[in-house]
Amino acid sequence: RYYEELLNINTIGDQSWDETKKCYHPYEPTPYFALDKLFENYYINENDFIIDFGCGKGRLNFYLNYNYKCNVLGIEMDTKFYKQCIENKKGYLKKNKREKDKINFLCTLAQEYEINDKDNKFYFFNPFSIHIFMKVVENILRSFENNPRKIDIILYYPSEDYIYYLENCTPFIQTKEVRLDNLYKSDNQERFLIYELIYY
Repeated sequence: RYYEELLNINTIGDQSWDETKKCYHPYEPTPYFALDKLFENYYINENDFIIDFGCGKGRLNFYLNYNYKCNVLGIEMDTKFYKQCIENKKGYLKKNKREKDKINFLCTLAQEYEINDKDNKFYFFNPFSIHIFMKVVENILRSFENNPRKIDIILYYPSEDYIYYLENCTPFIQTKEVRLDNLYKSDNQERFLIYELIYY
């Protein structure tokens, strides 16, 4: 609850899920202690443009903007969660003096989001099926062709499908692993993987 009060937002709790949305996974925010661990080991600065696919209620976006003053955009297809993001943004800006233009949300399908030339870091906590993930990565690669730059993909609790696709079908290279062994000794998937598209 510390961060929720500090940021003046409400992102707690898992949600029941409509079983008809078979390509999308239920809402579950990344734990704050996991985010703390990740960003002790991974550098972010205020010039980064970070996209959170399947942002839910926006936890990652507010956390990053508060700590690093970076540009963040949450992509969310569920209108209910999107409205909660907007409410959370109002509460966040009321308590924290930040540039409102640096934190935004968009209610759309992930694969339909047009990657901006400035977007350089992309976060995924298993939000949807491998087929949608592949389409999103294809969009990222197309954006890279238009504007070559260093691009990172950050996976939390990565699925084997995501890993296999990135490592065998794309030019992305795994450059970092941040494990949460001290928190989840029995779960090998409790980790972050960073994949980088290096621009020479």
